[in-house]
Amino acid sequence: MKISKQLSKILISASFFLFVLSAQAQEVKEIWSEIEKKEIKNTESKNNEDTSINIEQIEGVKVKLSDENIVVDQNLDNSNILLAGLFDPDDNDLNLDMWSKTDGIKIKKLLKKIQSKNLSRFSERLMDVALLTNSYVPNQNFSINEFENFTLDHLIKKKDFDLVEEFIQKNSSIKDKERLIKHVADYYLSLNKIENSCSAIDSLSLITDEYLTYFKIYCLITQNKKDEAQLLFDLNSELNSLNDFFVKKFEVLMGYEDNNFILSDENVLYFHLSHKTDKNFLYYPSVESDEFIWKYLSNSNLLKNLNDFNLSDIDQVKFLEKATSEGIFDEKDLLNLYKKFQFEIDDLINYEDALKNLPDYEGRALMYQRFLLTDDLENKLSLLSKLNNSFEKSNFKKSFDDELSKLLKKMDKKEIPLKFSDFYQTNLISEEKRKNKIKFNNEVFHQSKVLNYFLNKQSLPKTQKLTDNLLSKMKKDKNYSFNFKDVVLLQSLRSDGIQIEQIDELSQYKSELNSEIDKMIENKESGMILLKLVEIIGEKELNELNSESLNFVIEIMNRTKLISLRNELLLEILPLKV
Repeated sequence: MKISKQLSKILISASFFLFVLSAQAQEVKEIWSEIEKKEIKNTESKNNEDTSINIEQIEGVKVKLSDENIVVDQNLDNSNILLAGLFDPDDNDLNLDMWSKTDGIKIKKLLKKIQSKNLSRFSERLMDVALLTNSYVPNQNFSINEFENFTLDHLIKKKDFDLVEEFIQKNSSIKDKERLIKHVADYYLSLNKIENSCSAIDSLSLITDEYLTYFKIYCLITQNKKDEAQLLFDLNSELNSLNDFFVKKFEVLMGYEDNNFILSDENVLYFHLSHKTDKNFLYYPSVESDEFIWKYLSNSNLLKNLNDFNLSDIDQVKFLEKATSEGIFDEKDLLNLYKKFQFEIDDLINYEDALKNLPDYEGRALMYQRFLLTDDLENKLSLLSKLNNSFEKSNFKKSFDDELSKLLKKMDKKEIPLKFSDFYQTNLISEEKRKNKIKFNNEVFHQSKVLNYFLNKQSLPKTQKLTDNLLSKMKKDKNYSFNFKDVVLLQSLRSDGIQIEQIDELSQYKSELNSEIDKMIENKESGMILLKLVEIIGEKELNELNSESLNFVIEIMNRTKLISLRNELLLEILPLKV
């Protein structure tokens, strides 16, 4: 049996090597043919480093050809090369040349700066438009591969897997497609959806990545294609040094061994294989465990019951807080856990003094218990505010947002003290607010039916007439004062062609753009302007921006004629919603 198997492997390997050598010779010939056609000059690279030309993998095997004399001309014309994307430029008032007039060095510098931030919802929306709009590659100092790397980084960080899959479907020829496929496959495997993972892997016609090759072998086994799995395993074992962990797991999966107790949490595939090849699999995560681990454990019903949590074990409690923040546990379960902590009566009465000597997680339990014991509305709001701040400070903001909103909704809005009004409004669930219908109020200009124009439900002439009528009415009302929101609405209407009579408050909120932005607008560098807007808004939600920053952003959008995105912003901050 062993002799037959070894002989089969030798024959397969010999045939395969002949095939690879033939393919390599043909690839070499084609490469030099292309070099002659394009008349690429041999120059010395800036860093005197060798460059390599990677030839496509044949059946999961890499073949490389290196030649120190082959150098890519960095000054080749990129003007007609389109970037991978999802959006038509016209959808967001852009054009194919949105990057053409900007030096690539400046774009890269700003993109790297933005990458380090956890962007707010609207900032992320602007980044989607900037990086996923079909457009030409920047003319200077920015290759298509470099740009696509930034796009892929954005998609992976965003974790919108529907968007990632749509991007893959519409841009099947992108160079680093494997990186996105790995991202999607790992995501579905962490949810224990193996078929979805394998479907993503199967979409690749060629696999050059070692990790994805192992994934492919595993998928073939789960699809009852063990002969094909064995063949691919043998081919790779002859040409490459296979990972010892994967080899041992492969033997169990193929039925050559009964069990294997080696555990690896290096990545989600290895973790999954550890689970599937160990009949007595047991794993205790900690607060430092990677996201995919506790997501996998949860979706595979491998997490310990809540009642087993040891309240004196800091790691276990913090793990639960982290898991709640990531949506694995319900927020209500976390709050119920807080109620199990034992505190002295004096600590509950003088909780502010007690907090000074408690670790953060125990302090949150104390504040929640004190909240349940108080009837005074102002004290309740004060405790909720402090509890919310504690979650934010520990980077567990999402562990409390839903329950905080529910607790606030139980309070009478009319009785909320003025000093807590911003806290109250900010922490009512924003997604729910966005779904609510706009309620028009013609007594307040920025809440009036003029907003129908920004909803594309009203023509410019009708908007002019309505604006004139409302302004005439409000000017006659001595008690009416135009506020900031009224002014930004008037400025936007004026930018779109509506005639606005002089109003004193318009000059009061006038925004002067700096010379850098002025030059970008003049040069029509709309791509770079989008990145600048992301830099300005950053991690803040629109309702957290001060009037100066909002005014600055809207002025830039008005002057750049980014009408669609500006309308999205205005409809987020202006209307009264019910």
